[in-house]
This record gives sequence, C-alpha cells and structure tokens, in this order.
Amino acid sequence: MSQTFRISRRAGLALAIAASWVLTIPGAALAQGARDPGAEQYIQVQGQRVLTLLSDRSLNWPDKLRAFRSVVDQIADVPRITRFVLGKYARTATPAQREQFDTLFRAYAQNVYADRLNNYHGEIIKVIGSVARNPGDVIVDSAVSGGKLDHPEHVGWRVLNSGGGWKIVDVEVSGVWLAITQQQDFVSTIDNAHGDVGVLIAQLQNDVKRHESVRQ
Repeated sequence: MSQTFRISRRAGLALAIAASWVLTIPGAALAQGARDPGAEQYIQVQGQRVLTLLSDRSLNWPDKLRAFRSVVDQIADVPRITRFVLGKYARTATPAQREQFDTLFRAYAQNVYADRLNNYHGEIIKVIGSVARNPGDVIVDSAVSGGKLDHPEHVGWRVLNSGGGWKIVDVEVSGVWLAITQQQDFVSTIDNAHGDVGVLIAQLQNDVKRHESVRQ
C-alpha cells in the first residue's frame, strides 16, 4: 500500500472533499471573530445531506458512490483543493501532468473519503458554533452523534465564499486538518522522487486501480 493511501485513510472522516486552500494553517492563531449564520446553515444542511446519503440502505455501493461524488462536486471547491495538495509543485508540473493529476486526485480522494464515511449509519450532525477568520472565510464547528457512535465526534469545517456561495475547503477530525496533511504527504512523495511529479501520479493510478478492483 502506498504512503499516500495509508496516510489518507488514517486521517479519517472527510469530504474531499476537502482542504485549507489559502496558504495558512487553519488551526494556527485563529483570530476571534463573529459567528456566521450563513456558513453554519450551509454545513448543517450539507453535512447532514452527506450522512443521510451514505446511510441510505436502498442504494447499492456503485450507485451510492456515484451520488456521493456528485454531491462532493456541488458542495466542495474541488479545483481549489486539487491545486492546494500539490503545494509548490503546482507551479512546476507540466500541463499534461496537471490534467492527469486533476483526474486521478478527484477519483482517489472521493474513493477514500467515501469509504470512511460509509462506516457511518444513521448519525446526525449538529453545528455548535463558528468563527469568521475573515469575511467569507469561516471555521464551523460541529458534532456528529448517534448511529454507531458511542459518543459525539467533533468535526470542523472550513468554508469559503468568494461571491458564488459557500464551498467546503477543509475538514478537521481529531485535531487533524486533512488538507494540510494531504499536501504534506504529496509534497514529501515528490521531494523524495527528486521533484518528479510523475512518481506521485503513478502512485495515485495504482491506488485508484486497487480501489476499483476491490469494489468490483
């Protein structure tokens, strides 16, 4: 199993869905700001939408995965996520590599996160607060409870609104912001390959193929 696949699974619950796509660490020195009701409502509705979808026993797994991917494309800023996780190598990758990576990362992330979320059955999400870092940049706190959970689990969400509506850009579980972790993993992989983005692309290809073969 590749390094990137192993670390992503360890990170846990997420929407790809996911990442702090401005170049600051979301957990670092958050300035206290007013709560944002709009951001909170967005997470309340969309977070429950995802949990309800993945708890739907009337759908077989292929149909559920297709529906999940469609939802992710609607509620997460996937292009921003994809740029961020390449870190410094987003500037040096060739256009062909970027196109290949964009396709693979979308499938890879959605597969991993759907697998993790598929462990949830009948849970509910409750937003418990938010902090506006800047206008249109909000951290929303929530608790997921019920279903198979023995106790509520804290989930943090970073959402951005640049004028076209809210989009999820990162998810935090157990103190880990998944975007930062994913970027560190990917950049480390490319660093160890002496800057060869193709090595990461090959790993993602293997991970996506492995996932597809397991699900067949």
